Amino acid sequence: MANQLEKVKELIALREQARLGGGEAAIEKQHQRGKFTARERINMLLDEGSFEEMDMFLKHRCTNFGQDKKQFLGDGVVTGSGTIDGRLVYVFAQDFTVFGGSLSETMSQKICKVMDMSMKMGAPCIGINDSGGARIQEGVNALAGYSEIFQRNILASGVVPQISGIFGPCAGGAVYSPALTDFTLMTEGTSYMFLTGPKVVKSVTGEDVDQENLGGASIHSTKSGVTHFTATTEEEGLEMIRKLLGFIPQNNLEEAPLVECHDPIDRLDDNLNEIIPDSANQAYDMYEVIATIVDNGDFVEIQKDYAKNIIIGFARFNGQSVGVVANQPKYLAGVLDCNASRKAARFVRFCDAFNIPLVTLVDVPGFLPGTGQEYNGVILHGAKLLYAYGEATVPKVTVTLRKSYGGSHIVMSCKQLRGDLNYAWPTAEIAVMGGSGAAEVLYAKELKEAGANAPQVMAEKIAEYDKLFANPYNAARYGYIDDVIEPRNTRFRIIRALQQLQTKKLTNPAKKHGNIPL
Repeated sequence: MANQLEKVKELIALREQARLGGGEAAIEKQHQRGKFTARERINMLLDEGSFEEMDMFLKHRCTNFGQDKKQFLGDGVVTGSGTIDGRLVYVFAQDFTVFGGSLSETMSQKICKVMDMSMKMGAPCIGINDSGGARIQEGVNALAGYSEIFQRNILASGVVPQISGIFGPCAGGAVYSPALTDFTLMTEGTSYMFLTGPKVVKSVTGEDVDQENLGGASIHSTKSGVTHFTATTEEEGLEMIRKLLGFIPQNNLEEAPLVECHDPIDRLDDNLNEIIPDSANQAYDMYEVIATIVDNGDFVEIQKDYAKNIIIGFARFNGQSVGVVANQPKYLAGVLDCNASRKAARFVRFCDAFNIPLVTLVDVPGFLPGTGQEYNGVILHGAKLLYAYGEATVPKVTVTLRKSYGGSHIVMSCKQLRGDLNYAWPTAEIAVMGGSGAAEVLYAKELKEAGANAPQVMAEKIAEYDKLFANPYNAARYGYIDDVIEPRNTRFRIIRALQQLQTKKLTNPAKKHGNIPL
């Protein structure tokens, strides 16, 4: 009996040792950096008491450079399962207190195990990154470890939701795992991502740059679009991940959780009847429209500081999770450009992969002109958005508020890209181009002959064109718009449309996969 008690005591002691990671001094150092440990992060992320840890006693097998004398239980990553709002998730958190969180072969095996479990069980996988990169002492084995993780990221894509939290360094090859996941979150001031660090940049290009300006949260949230969310503290970041998961299903065969809705579905807002300015060149704020029509004004925006001319994010209509895509007339007049097209296209494809209906709010004057855009491949980027909407088989509801011109009309979930219900406000202008541009093309001869009277003739011709096309009724006449609706009634009509589309069945032609214009 005593022998058994001794063994139990040994187990408890080993567990305590494993929970200390790299030791108390290393934990203290981590706290001094303003960072939590891997286990503290997991406990904040998951429901209290729900964490089930795996591979706590795993050790690395490397003997190079005296590594066999440096052994830590768990080897630099904490892995397991737990629940968020009662729903199963799998999680791994790199432990910076053990070899700076550097990735070893055994660490990769631990991460791959939870990723495999997440696929088998059809549950989201959340990775918390805080690592100095590959463990150099292990050489190619560490690289092979990364490759195993990336392969699983690829196979899991579109099957289970994958979320990456960057809570410290993430450099070199390590950045590819977050890049392959659905959503990435960074913490301001303490996290960074880059393929090559400041020293390598300096030696190769001569450019002087620090970590923050090379790959900090502010850079990736505004300039590159690599990260989808930024948080000022780790607590805030982990809470954001919890909230985000509430809008997403467990896997690609399920629906997002339905939430009880106390916001009346027939709530009218008279402000919407007056929100569109009289002048076509005047802006209004699309956020006001979104906040007015969604349940309780609750909107979780994604990539809010990147390509601000388009807005993407999750909301609910009568408790049902929906992906919202909306042009923002307040920024660059709401035009589409390379970055806005990419941003929206990837979001549309995520929603389609996970059975989340799409609500598109349109006010788009066109694509941004100029050599900068053309040289950067705006044709290909615009085609991505076109492809994403055309490929999507989830319910699609489109509301045109004001402008919807030319190619940009097409790519914003038009009827011919299998939009299910396309509505328009009475202020909608659906045409090949705006009145002044059209008049210049259509009446070039008359304007030339008018001489001094050209401005007057131009004004008349613009008015003539606007009367014909600057309204929703011409498109409605052909059935391209299903109904012209009263703005204040938008919430009710969208909810009714989504209810109608719940039994929608649509499949794409059988194929291995399409070749999206990347």
